[in-house]
Amino acid sequence: MKDTSKQRKAELYAHLKSAVMTLELRPGADLDEASLSEDFSLSRTPLREVFRQLAGEGYLDLRENRGARVSEMSHTTLRDFFLAAPMVYGAVLQLAAQNARPEQIVDLKAAQEDFKAALHRGDGAARAMANNRFHEVTGEMADNIYLMPSFQRLLIDHARISMTFYRPQDARMADNVSEASAQHDAIIAAIEVKDATAAAQLAIDHWNLSRDQIELFVMPAGLDMPLGTMARKTPA
Repeated sequence: MKDTSKQRKAELYAHLKSAVMTLELRPGADLDEASLSEDFSLSRTPLREVFRQLAGEGYLDLRENRGARVSEMSHTTLRDFFLAAPMVYGAVLQLAAQNARPEQIVDLKAAQEDFKAALHRGDGAARAMANNRFHEVTGEMADNIYLMPSFQRLLIDHARISMTFYRPQDARMADNVSEASAQHDAIIAAIEVKDATAAAQLAIDHWNLSRDQIELFVMPAGLDMPLGTMARKTPA
């Protein structure tokens, strides 16, 4: 019985994580506890255990006496995202190259194969999840308790932002995602030979590849400085 409950909790966790990152559940959306409880055959206690885990990882917000909702995205969070992303991604890949274990490199290569398969199918949601898993593995390689909470939140919002502009029929986007795949391969190669300097630079290159396209679709109005300007001012 315990194993069954554990499996159902894992299924709910995976479902909600995917739904948040692929925008099946929109930022700020309230979760329907009754429906989720019925769909996954879970009572309130295990259901809320999953909610607490996802809240701790940045996917959900828990409000006293008001239930759980999907974490918000605002102009403030977008500003912070553009400022922090290149710095955090660079630090993570630098540490990943220094600390990666052989079995983690195997996991990274598997995530890259899933990413390539999603690109081939033109499946935006699968691409977002495979890309997220690729970068999650680099975070596991980095193994730094101070970086991981920030990195996890960046990955969530990067996936959600990407879902707003992914257009496989657009020639420029097709070129960008193909280059992103090639950069993934280069990241794997740098990590395999423990080249921390190359890995850190690849993180910046990888970020720059998507930065301008992201700005085009999510630029908040009324900012004193263009987000791209702030990102470009960040040291590599």
